[in-house]
Amino acid sequence: MWSFFSRDPTKDFAYEVGEPVRGLEDRSVWTLHKGKKRGTQDEVSIFLFDVQKNSETLFDIAKASLKKLKTMRHPSLLHYLDSCETEKFLYVATEYVEPLATHIEDMKLEGQQRELFLAWGIFQITRALSFLNNDGNMRHNNVCLYSVFVTLAGEWKLGGFEFLASQGQDGSNPIPLKILPALEIYDPPEKKDPSKLKSMTKCSTDMWGLGCLIWEAFNGPLKTQPALKTVDHIPKQLCTLYCELVSANPASRPNPADIITRCRKIGGYFKNDLIDTMLFLEEIQIKDKVEKGKFFSTLSSYLDNFPESVCVHKILPQLLTAFHYGDAGSFVLGPMFKLGKLLEDADYQKQIVPCVVKLFASNDRTTRSRLLQQLDQFIMHLQNSTVNDQIFPQVVHGFLDTNPIIREQTVKSIVHLAPKLNYNNLNVEVLRHFARLQSKDDQGGIRTNTTVCLGKIASHLHPQIRQKVLVSAFVRATRDPFPPARQA
Repeated sequence: MWSFFSRDPTKDFAYEVGEPVRGLEDRSVWTLHKGKKRGTQDEVSIFLFDVQKNSETLFDIAKASLKKLKTMRHPSLLHYLDSCETEKFLYVATEYVEPLATHIEDMKLEGQQRELFLAWGIFQITRALSFLNNDGNMRHNNVCLYSVFVTLAGEWKLGGFEFLASQGQDGSNPIPLKILPALEIYDPPEKKDPSKLKSMTKCSTDMWGLGCLIWEAFNGPLKTQPALKTVDHIPKQLCTLYCELVSANPASRPNPADIITRCRKIGGYFKNDLIDTMLFLEEIQIKDKVEKGKFFSTLSSYLDNFPESVCVHKILPQLLTAFHYGDAGSFVLGPMFKLGKLLEDADYQKQIVPCVVKLFASNDRTTRSRLLQQLDQFIMHLQNSTVNDQIFPQVVHGFLDTNPIIREQTVKSIVHLAPKLNYNNLNVEVLRHFARLQSKDDQGGIRTNTTVCLGKIASHLHPQIRQKVLVSAFVRATRDPFPPARQA
């Protein structure tokens, strides 16, 4: 019985605490650590509160913020996984993130990629605040550079719920005392001017915080409040809104829902290719096939301007999901292969190759045609065994297809496949089909291309077969009634 009460509570906590992560320091009651899930070794973040080093008041704040984190779910709020309390520490496991302050400091993005990344991030936090202020009837009371975190997919998540309160909960003092001195710089001016408290709205405090966050996103950590008047680094299309957010009059600060509506209009700060793409992917389940086809057919042209982290960890998984569980079909091929180039080989084998194998088995001519046309983009990632056992048996059907375009593309594809084909598939199967196509196909262009391709794959043929096959093939070509075939 006594062993039950004395056992270590962390044994039930499925996460290991790793090295600390810089970026929060004196601006949070928590210290942030890297972590891993036991068993799977999946990366997570661990927010740690030291019970013995901190005051009872801060401990109460930490426990209250944990309670709020547990109960709230939104795509732009920090995602809670698990927690554990011991005599020494309070542990909270979340999705893997890093502080926005650290992320921006270390960020290597430049030009349009940087601009799109910041716009997408600010949009997400504005959306999170609209959820809290309007849907949840709550005030966050702690919006700044240090309450925002960034995932591997480049998504901004709002955390730092230490001072979150329901509307009307605060009584006579609607702006809470921060306790941590380093956070006082983010207090809105009405905190020191009681006459302005009456003009506060349900979102005015958080909109001031959003203004501070925008300033810091483009300038770095805020050192003094008067610096907020410097707008040199803030994009011109955002300046008017920014000035409204940091207005001394609380009533002049806009509602976050109105900000989103205004900035999503043509020419608005939130109206760009990245945000359009991310919002489409969020709603892809309710889009019809025509909309999906149009979206995927134009997506490749935008990808070079998107941050790599967003492409690899957010857009690509959505494409794969759309392929496996939706009706996106062959439209996803272009962007999928383009993003596949950003993957390590092990990840390519795990994520892209199964899709390729599945697609080669498709009876849809359009799909097979697109695959054969783009073979050069992924053939280098395919194992020889995969090509011989799973892909070639599907490709070979193309030699007999009634559609001449498919037959011709199948012939051309052998140039890419030949180095990976085994003896039987190349020296027996391919040559048997080539001989038939070269002598009997009714399309002169296919007969010509068969001769050309035979010349290109000659070096991969077995030496004992090569000379015999080439001589008879080229003799046959010289007697072809189609002039280009004789010249090939």
